[in-house]
Amino acid sequence: MGWAVEQFERPTVAITVTALLLALVGLTLYFFWRSHKVRASRDSALERERRLRGQFEAVLSSARDGVIIVTQADEIALISDVAAEILGVTRSDAVGLPIARLNLRAFDEQMHPILMREAFGIGRTDTKPRIVGVPGRRGAEDVRWVQVRARVIPDSLDDGPVTVVTMMDTSGLREAAEALNRSDAQFRKAMENAPVGMALVDLEWRLMEVNRSFAEMMGATVAALRGTPFSALSHPHDINAERDQLQRLYDGHQSQFTCEKRYVRADGNVVWAVLDVGLVRYAGGAPDHYVVQVRDSTDDRMHSELMAHRAMHDPLTGLANRTLLQDVLQQVLEQPDALTRVGVIAVDLDGFKGLNDRFGHAIGDNALVHVAGVLRTATAGRGTVARIGGDEFVIVVQDGDCSKALFEIAGAIHQGLKRPVQVKRHQITLHASVGIAMADEDTTEGGAPSLMSAADAAMYRAKSSGKSRTEVFEPSMRSASETHSALASELAVAIEEGQLVLHYQPILELSTRTVVGYEALVRWQHPTRGLLLPGSFLPLIEDKNLSVTLGMALVDQAAQFLATGPSPSMWVSLNVSADQLGDSEFADRVLSAIGRYHLSPQRMVIELTEASLVAPNTRIRHELTELRNAGVPILLDDFGTGVSPLSYLRDLPVSGVKLDMSFVAGIPEDPAGARVSRALGALARELGLATIAEGIETEAQAEFLARCGWRYGQGWLFGVAQPAGALHETVPQFTTSLIDPRPQENDSPLEIDDRTY
Repeated sequence: MGWAVEQFERPTVAITVTALLLALVGLTLYFFWRSHKVRASRDSALERERRLRGQFEAVLSSARDGVIIVTQADEIALISDVAAEILGVTRSDAVGLPIARLNLRAFDEQMHPILMREAFGIGRTDTKPRIVGVPGRRGAEDVRWVQVRARVIPDSLDDGPVTVVTMMDTSGLREAAEALNRSDAQFRKAMENAPVGMALVDLEWRLMEVNRSFAEMMGATVAALRGTPFSALSHPHDINAERDQLQRLYDGHQSQFTCEKRYVRADGNVVWAVLDVGLVRYAGGAPDHYVVQVRDSTDDRMHSELMAHRAMHDPLTGLANRTLLQDVLQQVLEQPDALTRVGVIAVDLDGFKGLNDRFGHAIGDNALVHVAGVLRTATAGRGTVARIGGDEFVIVVQDGDCSKALFEIAGAIHQGLKRPVQVKRHQITLHASVGIAMADEDTTEGGAPSLMSAADAAMYRAKSSGKSRTEVFEPSMRSASETHSALASELAVAIEEGQLVLHYQPILELSTRTVVGYEALVRWQHPTRGLLLPGSFLPLIEDKNLSVTLGMALVDQAAQFLATGPSPSMWVSLNVSADQLGDSEFADRVLSAIGRYHLSPQRMVIELTEASLVAPNTRIRHELTELRNAGVPILLDDFGTGVSPLSYLRDLPVSGVKLDMSFVAGIPEDPAGARVSRALGALARELGLATIAEGIETEAQAEFLARCGWRYGQGWLFGVAQPAGALHETVPQFTTSLIDPRPQENDSPLEIDDRTY
């Protein structure tokens, strides 16, 4: 021990020992520092690995594709959230599990089962992706289609290479593609079978695809129309009809447009079509193609033109009507040379009412059609011919030598009317009064109505001067026209003041020649012009729409006459037009008057004309039924001359009929008229209707009608219409013979002379 101490006391030994101790301490510090540095580096590496793993996990979770890493032993080393969601598994359960034990079924695109290892390509690198089916989320029958791609990465782990599998759920894309295919198929199916024409047109306005309806409309085939320029089908006048709107559609100023134009079919015929055009654009907004719907509007166009023609033309003769005439006349009067080139001819037939009364309205219509043809021929394209009502015609003439043309046309009218019209077995020559008016400063300033009024004044002068002649307008004629206008303006006041009065024509029982009743006929007792017959004012009443007001006033006059008349058992028939029917006011007025004067309803008889009931509406029929049910008889006037008398007898509540005077005029000399009168009487009696013959002028006619079974008669033979005061002074012999409002079929018909007439 002492030796050791002695040795340390030696300087050299002490220095050596100290150096060794310092070296040991240094080594210790060095190794401590190095160990600390290694630990820090390891901790840094672990932190970096942790951050990288977090980033990797974030990338996997945010990626659209799912990722699975499978080891060489087929164990799942890693599975992303997306892959787990696609396969319907949890990550914790799947990691470390052999892929074959995922308890999944896999299918190829033909729905054949395949192994999971084969489905996901474990152990191989795919050159292109595959489509694999796995169970879906909506039940056992649901399949989710997944796009799979595998890649082998060698030496990635200590135990060998791994397979990285990426997968993408394509079910949505597949469903979208299938939906798109279905939509496309449905569109094409709908297009092919659409009842209207449809076409897909490229941006050069060339047909890409058309349906059968479009091809049939164009008289071609679908194959022939593909690739055809759409404009090549257009009518030459309509080629550019849609050009401007197509440009606006292309530029985005409108989303679609509609236009109507003409096309020429393959057979040369022209069709009208309505085009509805829309532009289909790409997702970015660039134009792609047009979708066009083409509807055949030919029928609609023709119907519209027909309606427009009917609105401007007379349905019987086809001539222009009053509306079109006034438009044409106003247009020609506004031309700068109207004073030397324009004139008007007014034409009115002479005695046309007598023709209608004798032969019926059907024959009258035939005569009007004949006159229309005469006027067209006489005008020879030098003007517009119009029928403005009844037997009134007007011709607007426009010619370089208008004065000469007017007289030539007027002369041709008279000459043309000399050719007789065949009516039954008779040949009838028509005549007309013609008025001419040339445009002058006054008539041009007054417009179309002024010039037409001047021609009318000249025509009325022709009538008053002997008819069947031509008169030229002169200013002095305006007074007559103004008188006519003044008369029209006085009508409403005249009705209110009771100036329109009833005269009564007797109706007799033919077998006894005793009076049973009267027909009430209206007259105008004008304070300054004297007694005016219906022909001078009834047309004015219709123009002024005063027929309802007049009918109400005359009902009270007739009821008062019955209450104070020469016989308490007679009846009065009152003429009623369709204008006065149609609401309950007229029926109420009749029934009120009957009650106020304490009359039997059978004494007030309503007399209708077939011409006013060509199309009786429900309200008219209802009002007539209301009157008949109250006991008021209904007579059908002008029997046999209307359009459908048999339907009237069936549909209307008729109590009796009046034989039109046109059938009476020819008997007994006219065998045909005699047979018709006899047949009509037999028909009426078979239905139990009262029978009245009007227009009897001779004893022979009265005797013949009585033998044919006509019970009542009236006419000039028995007396003309007289005012009520005159009938009170001369009291004829009366017989009580009322008309049954509800006729019954006769059980014992009258014995009729069966000789042939």
